[in-house]
Amino acid sequence: MSILVGNKSKIVVQGITGSEGTFHSHQMIEYGTNIVAGVTPGKGGQTALETKVPVFDCVEDSIKETGANVSIIFVPPPFAADAIIEASESGIDLVVCITEGVPVHDMVKAKRIIDHNNTRLVGPNCPGIITVDECKVGIMPGFICKKGNIGVLSKSGTLTYEAIGQLVNVGLGQTTAIGIGGDPIIGTTMIDALRLFEEDPETDGVVLIGEIGGQMENDAANWIKDNMTKPVTGFIAGQTAPPGRRMGHAGAIVSGGDDTAEAKMKKMIDCGISVCESVADIGIKMKNALEN
Repeated sequence: MSILVGNKSKIVVQGITGSEGTFHSHQMIEYGTNIVAGVTPGKGGQTALETKVPVFDCVEDSIKETGANVSIIFVPPPFAADAIIEASESGIDLVVCITEGVPVHDMVKAKRIIDHNNTRLVGPNCPGIITVDECKVGIMPGFICKKGNIGVLSKSGTLTYEAIGQLVNVGLGQTTAIGIGGDPIIGTTMIDALRLFEEDPETDGVVLIGEIGGQMENDAANWIKDNMTKPVTGFIAGQTAPPGRRMGHAGAIVSGGDDTAEAKMKKMIDCGISVCESVADIGIKMKNALEN
């Protein structure tokens, strides 16, 4: 096992009977993920995925019956924060929220509760986590991955996939890939994930993909400079975005200061990170960083 999830993780899917929950649960099971339960209020006692998975009315009941310790949420935006809170209050160790468009006000409340309960949240508005050849908790296409020694950490789902592809093209595999999401309020930060990769004996290097807006990338660069012993290759999305305009993610808006792509790339370079100007360079830059 690398970070966060592995072949011993027991997954409960909140929203398993919805179209998205059903589709991606099938994909996760095909990859080898151990889905032990689903939750849909009012459908307790039924089964999902061709009777393979028991459905419960609440997360607490699913834990009592199956020992689930990881939740993945496929719940519509108005109810997603409540689903996060329910999982946290029930004692789930790790919650992954895929849902896009969760109201910021709702996430303020949820963040306060999960922090109080010491629950780790990945997301919302993220592709999830994949520990290669062990467990996929999310919507990442598992077939593009190759088992190896590089961790991938990204705010962007599609750029996570591109980074994996670029690594595989140069013969480098991955330990775990994690998409933390690009909303203004998320659970796991870049520093949180970097710390896990630094402590993981199977990970020898990390690809870090950020974007314009906010200070998370700058904070991560400072942390890498002071704490990281493994090589990091970085990329910042949004290099041509005009100041003051939101681009894609809800958190990707720049004021024209040190949250621009140019400023963040300079900060990364100053902190010893090998920075790519194009995603096409990620694989070769990472390979060179490992060799030097």
